[in-house]
Amino acid sequence: MPPRINLPTGWVTFVFTDIEGSTRLAQLLGSGYRPVLAEHRRLLRRTIAAAEGAELLTEGDSFFLAFDDAGAALTACLTAQRALGEHEWPTPEAAPRVRMGLHTGWAEPRDGEYASPEVHRAARVAAAAHGGQILCSGATARRARPLPAGASLLDLGLHRLRGFDDRERLFQLVAPGLERQFPRPRTADVVAHNLPIQVTTFVGRQTERAELARLVNRHRLVTVLGAGGSGKTRLAVEFATDLVDEYPDGVWFVDIATVTDPGLVAFAVAAVLGLRPEPGRPMVDTLVEYAAPRRMLIVLDTCDAQPASCADAVSRLLAGGGGVRVLATTREPLGLPGEVVWRIPPLSVDPAPDGTESDAVALLLDRTAAARGGRQPDPSESADVRRVVRRLDGLPLAIELAAARLRVLSVGQLAERLDDVLGTLDAGREIPLPPPTDRGNTGNQRDTVDLAAAATGVSSSTPATRAAARSAVERHLTMQATVTWSYRTLGPRAARLLRWLAVFAGPVDLPTVEWLLDDDPLDPLSVLVDKSMVLAEPHVTGCTYRMLD
Repeated sequence: MPPRINLPTGWVTFVFTDIEGSTRLAQLLGSGYRPVLAEHRRLLRRTIAAAEGAELLTEGDSFFLAFDDAGAALTACLTAQRALGEHEWPTPEAAPRVRMGLHTGWAEPRDGEYASPEVHRAARVAAAAHGGQILCSGATARRARPLPAGASLLDLGLHRLRGFDDRERLFQLVAPGLERQFPRPRTADVVAHNLPIQVTTFVGRQTERAELARLVNRHRLVTVLGAGGSGKTRLAVEFATDLVDEYPDGVWFVDIATVTDPGLVAFAVAAVLGLRPEPGRPMVDTLVEYAAPRRMLIVLDTCDAQPASCADAVSRLLAGGGGVRVLATTREPLGLPGEVVWRIPPLSVDPAPDGTESDAVALLLDRTAAARGGRQPDPSESADVRRVVRRLDGLPLAIELAAARLRVLSVGQLAERLDDVLGTLDAGREIPLPPPTDRGNTGNQRDTVDLAAAATGVSSSTPATRAAARSAVERHLTMQATVTWSYRTLGPRAARLLRWLAVFAGPVDLPTVEWLLDDDPLDPLSVLVDKSMVLAEPHVTGCTYRMLD
């Protein structure tokens, strides 16, 4: 320890810092690591001296510091992070990503050192941080006033630090020049899942949940396939919620709809798991290494947004360790060995054998009651209710939109208007989808991290992420947007066949499809069936094909 005349006493703010992924960085740089480490130490010591901090211990890439003023300690950390970010390192990959943690507690030095649990608490706060992040405890947040100009503290909630029985409220320093988006803190909290919390009741699907349970129990990759608005995501989330206790390493939900670049799929999954990029290493390798010894279920939602990249990431994950299972939702199969494709059926429209209402009717009644302030349709409207759900093919999204129309229409009036399904259900909801995004790789690591964070539900400041998140939500706000989302993924032949099939009021057989194309229709027809835009209905005499209304 460098000599110090006086160490702080009383309310002391302890600071721990180290380089995230230092072992990997040392392997990457070889002999070039030593000058990078030395420059990192020089920059930190310069800020420590300016803030009158005491350097208690330097070991490898770590610093242990003490300050008599919490505000000065936070300012020193902010200055150090900015200096590290602005410094010209030999290469971008050589830039050290330093994590910093602060805690303030009552302590008195003895023989040039502190023997206090407050020191250990500060070390655990630092261990919870990610490279480039500054975390502090609630005690430091209360005493660090005023904050540096333009800075604020973001409340990350209560967390259980390793080795401590109580929970500590952690704060992240937010300021110009610092990254803002990070995975959740690395704490000892038993976070079993990140499944989205639903705000509406889940109706029916008991048979489907039992079937999914059987498949997921026997197979490591189960793909829930269905048209847009068929309820794939909601069923997967409700089903996965029942499995949280069966997977000791968690059930994790990743929404691929917000990922705008194929190269970011692995980053999106990694961000949900709390992983960060390692210097000189593909993100998918970090992801596979982390998942290999663990037993977890990953719910990969809307894989059709990035089908090839999802297939690659899933293949790597499943090959990396036997404890990982994947439940995917998509409008087309991933096409991987061992994949079990389960096509989600429409909600049942026929009454149950015991006389209870069908799932489709139950959903319409539940959502109509919500739309009408708790009032359900009159029993005299039962025949029209059944007529509506049959006309909508038991499609959950269409039923939800129909219930919204029942604020201004009777059930009979709605049924009469369903000859124009899109015009009736989408009335008053013109939600244009943005143009197709540029899927080229920008190579910008910060954009990569921001976009991966967006997949976890954390907001991002990048325009591409905001547009992707908006599109992901808007595709389910209208039936037109749902159809458009799927149609934009079709090639020319499949799109042409879909347009031609749209003129038929009912099912058509294979000879009719061949006549339409005047060519072998197997390839475009397979695309439409795989993408759930055309239903193939097998019969003894052969398949017929139809589109949902």
